[in-house]
Amino acid sequence: MASEKRSYDVAIVGGGASGTALLYVLSKYTNIGRIALLEKYPEFGAVNSNAKNNSQTLHVGEIETNYTIEKVRQVYPASMMVRRYTDSLPAGARRRIIKRVQKMVLAVGDKESATLEKRYAALREVFPSLRKIEASGIRKAEPEIMRGRNPKEKVLALFNAEGYAVDFSRLAKSFASEVKKRWRGRAEILLNCEVRAILRGTNGYTLRTNAGTVSARIVVVDADAYSLGFAKALGYGKEFSLIPIAGNFYFTPERLRGKVYRVQDPRMPFAAVHGDPDMTKAAVTRWGPTARFYPALEARNLNTIAPFFASSGLHRIQTWISFARILLDPVRFWYLFRNLLYEIPIIGTYLFLSQVRKIVPTLRASDICRASGYGGMRLQRVNTKTRELLLGEGKIVGDNIIFNMSPSPGASVCLYNAMRDAEQIGIFSGNYAFDKKRMLADLSISQVRAPSADTSLNESYAS
Repeated sequence: MASEKRSYDVAIVGGGASGTALLYVLSKYTNIGRIALLEKYPEFGAVNSNAKNNSQTLHVGEIETNYTIEKVRQVYPASMMVRRYTDSLPAGARRRIIKRVQKMVLAVGDKESATLEKRYAALREVFPSLRKIEASGIRKAEPEIMRGRNPKEKVLALFNAEGYAVDFSRLAKSFASEVKKRWRGRAEILLNCEVRAILRGTNGYTLRTNAGTVSARIVVVDADAYSLGFAKALGYGKEFSLIPIAGNFYFTPERLRGKVYRVQDPRMPFAAVHGDPDMTKAAVTRWGPTARFYPALEARNLNTIAPFFASSGLHRIQTWISFARILLDPVRFWYLFRNLLYEIPIIGTYLFLSQVRKIVPTLRASDICRASGYGGMRLQRVNTKTRELLLGEGKIVGDNIIFNMSPSPGASVCLYNAMRDAEQIGIFSGNYAFDKKRMLADLSISQVRAPSADTSLNESYAS
């Protein structure tokens, strides 16, 4: 970081899938002169994008029953940009990042089946190849789901034979690699560079790091929950807080051919317990996530407890009232209480077993082991003015600065969100060109119908 290289037109904070996607988009499709990406760890995708910390799913909306149909219409083409990007890579690199995998959402019982029937009627227009299957079709697609199941129990599923699993850490590394190969003169990547403060100046911002200072006219903070802390330090987003939910995973011997999700309550902060093939470990099925209250910004990193308290606004009475209103909702309270019981040795395993047996009835407690070192954080925003839990993506746009909070499935829509931020940077900057038309030509999927309206600058869009 020589002194003559410390000044940039745009600085991006965070080297996960979202930050590196923006670096890639700005480098390839804009005329911005100098761009910097600052990442505190020695590699890309080390936190939420790490394959051990997420479900490795390219979320498009066909099995995510907590998405509204309108959200599905937006998320589907946005997520498929990732697949289109990987299509442009050499075969070996593509296989390491993305893998085709069948996907299913399973309804058990009359109530869930009725919900899925209704949803299928609305989804057919968006996913013409999506199939509704009953017991015989489920047995053919995923035999273990029906083995040992009570034949009188009603089951129904929506099945997509062409879903995708993604290693989002490798995706982030791929974006960065493409930038280094093609646009090294314009873009600089600073690893092991932790941003400790962002200060407003007369001509932009100064970023204080462990390796010196960086100045930039425009800043984009793609650091998920850390973004709120930086925003509050600059006077933005003081009405928001964070509920810290940590998820754990478990392994069993391989029992599923693909991803199997359950019908979930839309009030839950993320998907109900589901089973996935794991991209980091062969011959296993990974189950989860469980959920527990964990006051930190990164799983298994106690050094991030203090930054959580700096971001959460727990000194405000409105925050505690909001937490009580949200967490004492009967559905959420019992959900979190049940998940807390999963942490009890031996007893917790049997309690968790009751959940996974709804998918694979023949699983035994001896099949299950904790996936040590797996599981991430899903910090959910709270509006302490309205006392609402805000599920999905959050974006705060300030004076020449953007703060992105992108819990799952933020990585799935990273290129779409990068397009939105590239447009916003164009609003910030006068002498700036963004070739959105070429980006869409390169990354849109021809067989996926685009949303009826351009949502790329719609701040209510929730990923």
